[in-house]
Amino acid sequence: MLETLLPLAVFAFVSSITPGPNNIMLTSSGIMFGFNRTIPHILGVTFGFGLLLVLCAAGIGGLVLALPSIHVILKTLGSAYLLYLAWKLRNMSFKSESGGHRKPMTFLGAAAFQAANPKAWIMGITSASAFLPPLQPIWLSIGIYCLVFCVINLPCVGVWAGAGSVLRRYLAQPLWQRVFCTVMVLLTIYSAVSIWL
Repeated sequence: MLETLLPLAVFAFVSSITPGPNNIMLTSSGIMFGFNRTIPHILGVTFGFGLLLVLCAAGIGGLVLALPSIHVILKTLGSAYLLYLAWKLRNMSFKSESGGHRKPMTFLGAAAFQAANPKAWIMGITSASAFLPPLQPIWLSIGIYCLVFCVINLPCVGVWAGAGSVLRRYLAQPLWQRVFCTVMVLLTIYSAVSIWL
């Protein structure tokens, strides 16, 4: 069993810590709202991703790949949402944490976003097909697989929100705010475009 769980843990770490839509959004949220107000977003990402892992391990991921129309719909929704985020990020302001009408993403919003997140689907389908522990009954295998992945995913995505929270202190000057906004917009657009590459 260890020969299956160790590669799963490594894959979970590498795929969770590398940049992607969730991590870019969490960094932005950490900057705009601070770490504490981003915690529901962090928990929603891991919870929603855990549900997606269950679906992939149960065979839905294979169905998504088998039916190109579903795959195209998911890619379109994911890239459209990322382009919308890029539009919103272009004039990001860090001056007020509580003022204004902006609020951090909710737990349910972050969980629901996983259904349209192509990186999450790729991670789920790849890991379920390669690292699902060969245990019986199957629900035990799926449970261990999801638990290992989520336990590793949670601190990884939390690091990105924490990094945003730390950056918040250094972005008081308008020039650095504009530089950061430009970088975040370009990274978000790159994520949206890379879905189709």
